[in-house]
Amino acid sequence: MSLHSSLKTKSGALNQHRNVLTRPERIAKLLDAETFVSGESSPLGIPKVRSIKVQAGKKKPAKAAPDAEKSE
Repeated sequence: MSLHSSLKTKSGALNQHRNVLTRPERIAKLLDAETFVSGESSPLGIPKVRSIKVQAGKKKPAKAAPDAEKSE
């Protein structure tokens, strides 16, 4: 029996950007920002944490080298 195309997973699908973080991921981000104190702060009702997707900058096209004009 074959697998329906909508049920197949793409390679690297687990590495995609997610808007919703799990509670442990949110606590880890809050610990880095020093807004959550382990043992004192409650893990319930923690504040929302922004999840920003990091994009690589686009490379500008290289201009013609000025050395090529001088050698002629």
